[in-house]
Amino acid sequence: MCCHEEHGFTLVHVSPSACSANTQGAWHCPSQKSTIGSPMIIISLYIGALGTRVICDNIPGLVNKQRQLCQRHPDLMQSVGEGAKEWIRECQHQFRHHRWNCSTMDRDHTVFGRVMLRSSREAAFVYAISSAGVVYAITRSCSQGELRICNCDSHKRGRASDGTGDFDWGGCSDNINYGIKFAKEFVDARERMVKDARALMNLHNNRCGRMAVKRFMKLECKCHGVSGSCALRTCWLAMSDFRRTGDYLRKKYNTAVEVTMNQDGTGFTVVDKDLKGNPKNDLVYVEHSPDYCHMDRTAGSLGTAGRVCNKSSRGMDGCEVMCCGRGYDTMRVKRVTKCECKFKWCCAVECKDCEETVDVHTCKPHKRPDWLDLT
Repeated sequence: MCCHEEHGFTLVHVSPSACSANTQGAWHCPSQKSTIGSPMIIISLYIGALGTRVICDNIPGLVNKQRQLCQRHPDLMQSVGEGAKEWIRECQHQFRHHRWNCSTMDRDHTVFGRVMLRSSREAAFVYAISSAGVVYAITRSCSQGELRICNCDSHKRGRASDGTGDFDWGGCSDNINYGIKFAKEFVDARERMVKDARALMNLHNNRCGRMAVKRFMKLECKCHGVSGSCALRTCWLAMSDFRRTGDYLRKKYNTAVEVTMNQDGTGFTVVDKDLKGNPKNDLVYVEHSPDYCHMDRTAGSLGTAGRVCNKSSRGMDGCEVMCCGRGYDTMRVKRVTKCECKFKWCCAVECKDCEETVDVHTCKPHKRPDWLDLT
């Protein structure tokens, strides 16, 4: 069974069929590791064949508080796993044109490897988006009736009003407060065992992620009346698409604030004395990021050699920036696309397969110093 890096995210996929008992009757459930490029889960639990305790006790990296929650609420753990898939996809989307693109190394037991060992902007974003993903998944499962411990928000009852008039609370309002409560209890459990700058940083960014989901709650309504008029309305609160949370946290990543722990160890001091305001709603980091240009296993950097770049862009996805000035190679490849599409009555769209030749640009590898070839 793999070990666990402090402040790291454990990637585990446990299946009862893979578990076995030794001669003393102790169960062992090996973990299956994969890279961030494939669909993966922090905790994917298949509870039933062996029971909750066997599965929860064999997930590496959980602290006692998290194991207790796992054993008490196995159905919530399934939602945590679904939330993990959601935030990993979102992280990959937000950084798809970045040197660091939410990737990790093979045979690394943490989701983002040694990137998480550095208290950087990237770590700040990952903790925030992962915490948001747990909130989103738990809240959604509550509303869909998949969990025994929660359902719709029962506080949304009676009459209320908004900018367009009065309405009746009805339908199923997403129980965002329960999602936040559980995410705080589960995700923050590890950080509350340590009192150092990194733990404070993680707790702060976890909170930012949770609040980001709540920030984009929206009022949805159904109209009642003659011919669908809105003389009467029934409304409920619903979460927005998770992409809005991802976009918001991506902007917070761009404006993340560098901090140091204050002398009594209870909070932060902003490094830039000219920065006005309280960083309460900002992502915070303690260490500067590597440039991610070259392969550096100690820093968790895969480098950008072989990455596809955009020759005509001047942004982060442009060949000059992505390739860190090393230049790029160009390959001419054939690609099949749908073309000459026509609507056919009724009701289909028929297209032809068209072949086109396109240029694909990829970053050159880092050039070895000449003196290394002489040794």
